[in-house]
Amino acid sequence: MDIRNIAIIAHVDHGKTTMVDRILHQVKLFRDNQEVQDLILDSNDLERERGITILSKNVSVKYKGIKINIIDTPGHSDFGGEVERVLNMADGVLLLVDAFEGPMPQTRFVLQKALQLGLKTIVVINKVDKPNCNPEEVNELVFELMFSLDATDEQLNFPTVYGSSKQGWMGPDWKTPTGDVTWLLDTIIEYFDPPKDNPGTLQLQVSSLDYSSYTGRIAVGRIHRGSIKMGDRVSIVQRNGQVNKSVVKELYLFEGLGKEKIKTEIKSGEIVAIIGLENFDIGDTVADFEEPEALKPITIDEPTMSMLFTINNSPFFGKEGKYVTSSHIRDRLYKETEKNLALRVEETDSPDRLLVYGRGILHLSILIETMRREGYEMQLGQPKVVIKEIDGFKHEPVELLNVNVSEEFSGKVIEIVTKRKGDILNIETKNERINLEFKITARGLIGLTNPILTATEGEAVISHRFKSYEPWKGEIQGKRNGALIAMETGTSIAYSIDKLQDRGKFFIEPNEVIYAGQVIGEGTRYDDLVINVIKTKKLSNMRASGSDEKTSIAPAVKFSLEEAMEYIGEDEYVEVTPKSIRLRKILLSEHDRKKKKNQGVIR
Repeated sequence: MDIRNIAIIAHVDHGKTTMVDRILHQVKLFRDNQEVQDLILDSNDLERERGITILSKNVSVKYKGIKINIIDTPGHSDFGGEVERVLNMADGVLLLVDAFEGPMPQTRFVLQKALQLGLKTIVVINKVDKPNCNPEEVNELVFELMFSLDATDEQLNFPTVYGSSKQGWMGPDWKTPTGDVTWLLDTIIEYFDPPKDNPGTLQLQVSSLDYSSYTGRIAVGRIHRGSIKMGDRVSIVQRNGQVNKSVVKELYLFEGLGKEKIKTEIKSGEIVAIIGLENFDIGDTVADFEEPEALKPITIDEPTMSMLFTINNSPFFGKEGKYVTSSHIRDRLYKETEKNLALRVEETDSPDRLLVYGRGILHLSILIETMRREGYEMQLGQPKVVIKEIDGFKHEPVELLNVNVSEEFSGKVIEIVTKRKGDILNIETKNERINLEFKITARGLIGLTNPILTATEGEAVISHRFKSYEPWKGEIQGKRNGALIAMETGTSIAYSIDKLQDRGKFFIEPNEVIYAGQVIGEGTRYDDLVINVIKTKKLSNMRASGSDEKTSIAPAVKFSLEEAMEYIGEDEYVEVTPKSIRLRKILLSEHDRKKKKNQGVIR
């Protein structure tokens, strides 16, 4: 059967998952009366809430008798581990670009990986219905981008399709809307070659894992050479060269949004899911039983950030979560490393503390948010960047930062970034907005989003991607004012908060239950301050004029998980439970903190 394997690349929120929805509707995958949610592929709750794709997924559609396997990839560079291994399954890529914004930094990251693998590209310029957009100019920018990424002449000779996924059309010209997306499907079939038949002994690289509580781990990959069928005896060649023998108990093909069990032999070029294999990991090769030959293992970018995970030992532990012990947290993290390639877990000197390495704040926070929803409680230390020693010198990760902001705020942004040892590389003006490009250390990026959004009144669009390791840039100045710390455990009282408002801004509302040592606000000075917000008003039977004026309290500052992770200092933890996110000092007692400070050993 004729097959096309394609991956879709796009920046976050350029309409990739919506376009896949349109293709699925076009080929009549659903009954006319079937109710279907939008964003079919973003099946995970977190993906729907944030509007981003985290896990790569496979779907297949049949069009004019040809099967098209579509692989949806994440657009964010924190999930680069997902992207790199998925591109190994594709024969070509659809590069989806917003007609107004043009190619963005994250697109560049994934496109670079695709071009290095020698994949051909179709450029889809989406959202041409936006006012003030310039699709032709965007097409030129895509060409320049691919040229700067050393694309071959064949790759640069790409077809361009214009359209609007939201309105449900794609065509050769952006000025004349068509009725549906058949033009795109025709272009895919004509431009991408079907996979060549590659006879010989079996070679299949495991590109992703699926898990079913009924059958265990499922290996998903593309048959590189040879053929495979149910009941075959195979070898699994691991990264380290070790060979394990196993049996293909069941074999599935992707059909529509699900999988279909297949008993016949499947030839090279098709993407399959195998049940029944033992001892395999992503990147391993499923090969011939007699003469196993391994494919080159997938290389994944190294983690650039680490974070301490520890058990929740605050006074409120176990009140909201189901899983609170260190063995629960350890098991869950190790299970995650099986399918999350860019994640690494390391033991520390204490059994209840684990170091978790990831690709960035977003990568780690998605894991924490998922665990939190599953009922886990834990505490997190301050994120740290991974430092390497190269030729005897300390090197740290450096990122390229892009900030798109209106002209009036550009000076403030430049000031904030340069204070954190950022170097300005490029300034570009486009329609009253300025695109600023910086080179900044990963340390400088931690906690940068909030000050920039505050300074630009929430207008800045910020994105960054890993560049390389460069020599250590020296210390970055202190980031924030001191904390307001609760003196006692109890319920916060509006009267006390009102009287202490001149001390700083609060993170808690009146009548919230707090504990001693919890960080309940940010002070106006540089030093920490312990305050009592549990004091009630002293009642007497004497009346005094003006003693009952009404309190007006500024609304509390509420942090999202990422903001809390970026905000904390080195002597603080974020306490994460299924219902709350609290900040606290590692040492809850004021006496212990003073003792540590006098010894000069604040950890």
